[in-house]
Amino acid sequence: MEGYKVPPVMFTEAQANALIAAEQLVLNNKDSSLVKDYSEAIEKIKAVLRYSQKDKVNLLSERTRFNQNIKRERNSNNLSELQFALTNFFLAKIDYLNANGQLSSRIIEPFALLSTENWLLVAYCRLRKEFRYFRLDRISNLQVLNEKFEPHKMSLQEYFDKYY
Repeated sequence: MEGYKVPPVMFTEAQANALIAAEQLVLNNKDSSLVKDYSEAIEKIKAVLRYSQKDKVNLLSERTRFNQNIKRERNSNNLSELQFALTNFFLAKIDYLNANGQLSSRIIEPFALLSTENWLLVAYCRLRKEFRYFRLDRISNLQVLNEKFEPHKMSLQEYFDKYY
């Protein structure tokens, strides 16, 4: 509505510190799309902090590091699009390079994302007619399709219980 204003979001010092800790985890992530999206969001959040909080947040940001991915290697760029496809139940077409170096094209139904040494996508593969794991760093091309799929009626824990 015209003239309507949203009140500023106020964070406690502990909440701001939690966001900075999460920022360091994201910055060490191997997916560049997640780093970009989170960095843009955290800058908006930092912009609304009080000056006294900004100084503390900046100090904490400079003095917090996590050991994973010290070299800041980025080996995938598909996480944001896959999150969108997963939450909106859109099919995706991927070109996937398997461990043997063979390239295949797949239509998938994204189900879950797992953070390990590399990001993993759990998806129902229409080519293989079963759930499969796909490493994001092996997806050479991703296209989110306009076609939706019927959501799978199980939680991630139920998936693990059923298949592992």
